[in-house]
Parts: sequence; C-alpha cells; structure tokens
Amino acid sequence: MLIGSCYLFSIASDAFGEIKTDREEKALTEKFVAGDRKANDKIAIIAIEGVITNNEDGFIARQIRRVLSDTDVKAVVLRVESPGGTMSGSDYYLHLLKQMKTQRKIPVVVSMGSIAASGGYYVSMVGDEIYAESSTLTGSIGVIASLFNAAELLEKIGIESTPITSGPYKTMGSFAKPMSEEERVLWQRLIDDNFERFKQIIREGRKELANNPGELDKLATGQIFTANEALANKLIDTIGFLDDAIERAGELADLGSGYRAIRYKPKLSFMEAMLEGRTPNKLLSGKTLSDMTTPRIYLLCPQVVPMGEWE
Repeated sequence: MLIGSCYLFSIASDAFGEIKTDREEKALTEKFVAGDRKANDKIAIIAIEGVITNNEDGFIARQIRRVLSDTDVKAVVLRVESPGGTMSGSDYYLHLLKQMKTQRKIPVVVSMGSIAASGGYYVSMVGDEIYAESSTLTGSIGVIASLFNAAELLEKIGIESTPITSGPYKTMGSFAKPMSEEERVLWQRLIDDNFERFKQIIREGRKELANNPGELDKLATGQIFTANEALANKLIDTIGFLDDAIERAGELADLGSGYRAIRYKPKLSFMEAMLEGRTPNKLLSGKTLSDMTTPRIYLLCPQVVPMGEWE
C-alpha cells in the first residue's frame, strides 16, 4: 500500500459557539475558533487528521465541499495532523484541495500539527505558505509497499494456497507465497513511479525546490525532519502555530481583523454520540484490518504507529 501518516482526530461536540449549517444526513457544524463572531467573512479550518485513506463521502471531502459552496469563506487554513496514508487517498485529497483553491480563488495556508509526514506532507503542497509548530515532525518523503510473507507459517499449520489465475503475476503480493525476483522488480517499478509523482508534486508546491532537483533528491530519503530542519531545507516557510496561520490567511485574503475563523465538526446523531464516547477509534475495525492486509502503495511514515480514526 501507499500510505500517509495519521493522528487521533477527536469529534467531541462543544455546543458553545456552534452554528448548524447543513440539514443533510452527514451534516457539518461550524465551531467558532477566533476573530469576530459577528463577521460575515470566514476563514475555514479544514482538518486532515489521522491515517489518510480514500473516502469520497468522508469528513475530509465534506469539509472541502462545504468551502466550495460557501461564498462567505475567503481563506482556508489546512490543519494537517497526519503521518500519511495511501498514495491514492493523499493524491485524491490534494486534487480536491487544488480544485477548491482554483474555483474559489482563495488563499490556503497550511498549519502542521505534531506530525505532517509523508502523505501528510504531500497534501500540504496545496498551501501558498506552510507553517509548522516548533515541535512538528515532517518530511518522510518516500513511498512504501507493505507486503508480508506468511508462506512458512501456513505450511507449518497445514494450510496450502492453491489459487487459479489468468496470468503469472495475478498473485503478486500475496502473503501466502514468497516473492519472486521478477515480482520484486515489478513492485519496485510501481514504487519508483509513485516516488517520482511525489517529487513532482513537491516541485509544483515548493518553488524553492522546483529549480533544484538535486537538493530535493537529498531530502527525499524518507527521513523525518524537525521544524527547524524543515525550515532550513525549505520544506516549510515559517515556524508558527495555528493562530499564526489563521492570521496569515487573513492577511493574504486582505480581511484585516474583520473575519471569524471556524472549524468544521461532524454533526452526530444521539446514538452516534453515545457510541463515539465508547469507541474512540476504529483501528481494529473490519475495514481497517482488511486495508492493512491488502497490498497497496503508501505514503507513510513507518516510524509512527497509526492511532485513532481512519478517515
């Protein structure tokens, strides 16, 4: 798989300051964060938190669609708290974010939380400017395919895999057999192709590295960087916190102090709210276990153990 990084995303409700704006089944609420509560112009905080997977109806996509339809939103702060995720998911959300930015013609400032690595860094390339907190870990520019070989274990417990296939590479990546050298070459080709895509996205998003491919190659080793290292290597623009990114977004949109910054939260039914309190994450859900055992290409920071919800 191609994965990006993830962190715990809380969707606990806070009634104070919330504005109900959607009556659909998967409605979003708006919570006031900063600025002038009475201002019409908004700065929307779009959150990408946790392991990134492709979910066209998920919370990330719904936030982006809300901004597309809300003409009161004059700027966006993309809040990234993610160690990465799948290549397809990271690429999909970057596509939606770029589409939103182009159609609405609004500035986007990225605010990195404790981690914005691999796929989390990938989606950050939509930003006009990138802010990272002083303790942020970022980078991990690279691609990984998580493949397992349990053939010896299956043999010991008396299980034999006998697939019927249409071609010699249809079982490529199966955990029930050792990988052949031919298969390894094919997997490496897939990794290399997606790695070039990752670097191209960075060149498009970071003008400082666009004309210096040799410098980017030195950074694209999978290494994790501190905020200071990322700043020195031009992977980010500024060390600052969420409130700094919000203020900068207001400046880029020429809003002065006449704005209200809001963040989106899913509107839960009573039963969902009750269950949410008892099941803080879905790490061991059937879908998650299936995703973990299916061969995919990831933009992932493997040093970070995924925790919390999978979006």
